[in-house]
Amino acid sequence: MSNKTIKGAVDLSKLYLKQLPVGLLNDVHVSGNFFCYDNKLTSLVGTPDSVGGHFYCSYNKLTSLTGAPDSVGGDFFCSYNKLTSLEGAPSSVGGDFFCDNNNLTSLVGAPSSVGGNFICSINNLTSLVGAPKTVGGDFSCGKNNLTSLEGAPSSVGGDFDCSNNAVKFTEAQVRAVCDVKGKVYV
Repeated sequence: MSNKTIKGAVDLSKLYLKQLPVGLLNDVHVSGNFFCYDNKLTSLVGTPDSVGGHFYCSYNKLTSLTGAPDSVGGDFFCSYNKLTSLEGAPSSVGGDFFCDNNNLTSLVGAPSSVGGNFICSINNLTSLVGAPKTVGGDFSCGKNNLTSLEGAPSSVGGDFDCSNNAVKFTEAQVRAVCDVKGKVYV
């Protein structure tokens, strides 16, 4: 548990930062949102321990999520970076988790459950090993190099989109590995 709480939001976006102020937010809980998107960050070292609202670190030069908060109550957006792995991602995310438009070759390190949507499209994934076990909303892994559905979530509360991959999967193949409440897009 963090020793200090910042009530409200912290916005460090669009400041051309190459790194976050190390030490300033260590051992801190931000009750609202934390924004550090659209900078030149190569690391998340220096972010709060936990964020009650949303956490947006998209549009940076991140290659790793090391230093990310342990938990995020709302959405976690790390799209449009240079991530090759999700190691260091929060262990729990209450809302959406967007990691699309990166260089991911693996989902290892992803939260084990995501309350909202999990979007990992437009990456270099060949399997879904490491994906969350449960996704409350939609699961999208389209536009990758998937040759296998190994590691797919066991349940998805919304739609499952695995279109535009190296292998054209069938709806039956998807439903055989995942309990999809919504539609399946192949």
